[in-house]
Amino acid sequence: MKTKIYFIAKTAVFIALLVALQAITKPAGQILTGSVVNLMLILSVVLGGFASGLSVAVISPFMAALLGIAPNWGLVPFIILGNISIVAVWFILTKVKLKPLFTYVIAMFVGAAVKFGVLWVSVVQIGVPLILRLPEKQSAMISAQFDITQLFTALIGGAVACIILPLLVKTISSMEKRAGFVKDTGNIEEHGENDKTSKRLNLWNQNLH
Repeated sequence: MKTKIYFIAKTAVFIALLVALQAITKPAGQILTGSVVNLMLILSVVLGGFASGLSVAVISPFMAALLGIAPNWGLVPFIILGNISIVAVWFILTKVKLKPLFTYVIAMFVGAAVKFGVLWVSVVQIGVPLILRLPEKQSAMISAQFDITQLFTALIGGAVACIILPLLVKTISSMEKRAGFVKDTGNIEEHGENDKTSKRLNLWNQNLH
């Protein structure tokens, strides 16, 4: 029960930060806002686990649409798909038994490429021309938001994550250990998603030294 409450609280913090940062960076344009969103997606899955990352991935596009950042409500499902793709890549690759910084860098490039590919195919090739069927000028404007810019924002968000994750992992794993969320013995499957994440963070923290 304790770990479930902690998981919910941690996921809620990620979502609250995401919403606040989207609102704050909106005037600065797509590059900054997109980079911040990708950063939060990465932090949520690495520090909170897949369920946390998935929650942020799904909620983010709806908040972007409400804030007027998303170009069209009809594209929200495709943006969710793109978010899930980068979350899944980071979740899978950070399980590879390499030095954390190496896995971060690999995940940065692979995650950015996969998300860009998913968005380009789903939005530019399918969503805009076949589903929305908007006037040519409007279609071109929307498609331009899902071109190479998406690759850049995913890379920027990933690069920032590579820089700050070692410190965050060390800090959070230490806090969770003191709070009793990381158990020294016992089957990890008995303790749920939060214990899995906590023990993984503790292992990465050890590998950083």
